[in-house]
Amino acid sequence: MFGLGPVATVLVIVVILVISGVKILKEYERGVIFRLGRMVEARGPGIIYVIPLIEKMVRIDLRTVTMDIPPQDVITRDNVSVKVNAVLYFRVLDPNRAIREVENYLYATSQLAQVTLRSVCGQGELDDLLSAREKINSRIQEILDAQTDPWGIKVVLVELKHIDLPQEMQRAMAKQAEAERERRAKVIHADGEFQASQKLADAAEVISKHPIALQLRFLQSLVEVASEKNSTTIFPVPIDLLTPFLKKSET
Repeated sequence: MFGLGPVATVLVIVVILVISGVKILKEYERGVIFRLGRMVEARGPGIIYVIPLIEKMVRIDLRTVTMDIPPQDVITRDNVSVKVNAVLYFRVLDPNRAIREVENYLYATSQLAQVTLRSVCGQGELDDLLSAREKINSRIQEILDAQTDPWGIKVVLVELKHIDLPQEMQRAMAKQAEAERERRAKVIHADGEFQASQKLADAAEVISKHPIALQLRFLQSLVEVASEKNSTTIFPVPIDLLTPFLKKSET
């Protein structure tokens, strides 16, 4: 080799093989080691050594993986066709099992998440998908976590991102929301009328017990009208105001 003797060539090859076995793993990486085909304990992080020609290493990332679940066609229990997509967060806890128990843990987790999303969303009604997302998220996470646990994977979080409704259903829901708002407005108006009638009944009861209160209210109304700059003011005169004068004229 490049003019070196046989011994020197062998030494160079040995040195290259020895140096090639030195591996550096980051803090979030682990090395799954196969020694002559048999799996041994994972190594890392930091500097590790893999015996050349005898051991083989597979790098595994332990950071949380963010995986987008593509939109899935779902038919809800009340026969409404919708498209639902979600986002999945998971991480590898046991690198050895992630390599040994499943061929491709990323692809397997993605396919399992899609199937579970369709299954769980199809078991509920449309109102459940729109109003009970937290419950659905927890259910999907629970199922995925149980299924991926033998693979050494921990499902951290599942969140529904978007629910795509048909145009006909959107229009129907808009009409329903408008009708609900009208119903609430009528109930509030009726409740206001009822409260006003109660107050008027209480006022009438007070006036019936104290007739002079009616005259005081009448005089107060005159003051309020006079405060406005009107050229002409027309007001009725209760007979009760003239009663004392009529009695005096009769005597």
